[in-house]
Amino acid sequence: MRACFLCVAAACLAPPLGARAAAPASAAGKAAPAAPAAAPVTLPFVKADAEGAVRDLAGAVEENYVFPDMGRKYAEFLRANLADGKYASFADADAFARQVTEDLRAFHKDGHLRLEAIRPEQRGPAQAPNGGPPNANGVAKAGWLAPGVAYIDFDGFPGNEATLAAVRDFLATHRDAKTLIIDARHNGGGGLAEMNLIFAQVFARPTILVDMDIRTAVEEKYGSPFDPNDPLLRRIKGPETINRREHLVVPAADQGGLGHAKIYLLTSKRTFSAAEHLSLSLKRTHRATLIGEATGGGAHFGGLAPMGTGYAAFIPVGRTFDPDTSESWEGTGVKPDVEVPADKALDEALRLAGVTLSGQAALASLK
Repeated sequence: MRACFLCVAAACLAPPLGARAAAPASAAGKAAPAAPAAAPVTLPFVKADAEGAVRDLAGAVEENYVFPDMGRKYAEFLRANLADGKYASFADADAFARQVTEDLRAFHKDGHLRLEAIRPEQRGPAQAPNGGPPNANGVAKAGWLAPGVAYIDFDGFPGNEATLAAVRDFLATHRDAKTLIIDARHNGGGGLAEMNLIFAQVFARPTILVDMDIRTAVEEKYGSPFDPNDPLLRRIKGPETINRREHLVVPAADQGGLGHAKIYLLTSKRTFSAAEHLSLSLKRTHRATLIGEATGGGAHFGGLAPMGTGYAAFIPVGRTFDPDTSESWEGTGVKPDVEVPADKALDEALRLAGVTLSGQAALASLK
């Protein structure tokens, strides 16, 4: 099973719930037009279901949250709110779930920890690691922006074959690019598979990228969210209650000129989770220049699990961090090397690459 971030295949907890739609895209063209979204059905608030969800959530964070001490504090906080009648009456189920999420984040901010009301049609379908449809292509656009300047824009890292095939095709077609621009400004996360393909082509030598921790007790009880045979996730010594792995890159045997290309990574406040893993990996190794805004600040990974009847919660069970400092980007984001508004990031990358076109003009002529 591959590691993922907006859902570690929920193997640590329970079957994943709550797919969120993502529009399919072609590998080298514009995203397919999205169908008009239907208005979400209002779910009624049922006090008994809500109280059951809070009780389950308190137990889940106490047992599984990435930091055990904080997990216990979260649980105590939720149980106290329940006893005080704070969750007794709401206009609908979504309002209740939002309030619980706001309460948790006000108590101690974790960008992933949340409660959601789940529609009947969302209960149990297959989904990609980033919460979207399992077969949607995560590559929104890809091609040449200018001679020698390759560009790839990701909606997410779903880890499915459609996306991986698009990435492989892009890397093969643009293997001798002098400049590579990776656009992660609206990438909400997913797994490692897409970035591993890119890393193998852009790193000229074996390199340690980041470290990843997961609670030993969680992994022992629910199994590993990681493929034990994955050579790019190597177990190393960590604290007594933690299973620690380092994420590393091994250059591809057929690597082309991308191993020495100039790389720019475009970021925004919407760059989140696994896309931030990509950001930190490229920044701390000095392999790319980050341009745009600080990322969204979600360094913890985990999975969606059912809570009571009609609800699900994302429970963070692990974290990704800089092995040099032991610090993650949780709550702060990964800061860019060149700070500009997100909508100006491509303009700046092109300027640094010596291209006189604006981002809008370059995208209009994407080949």
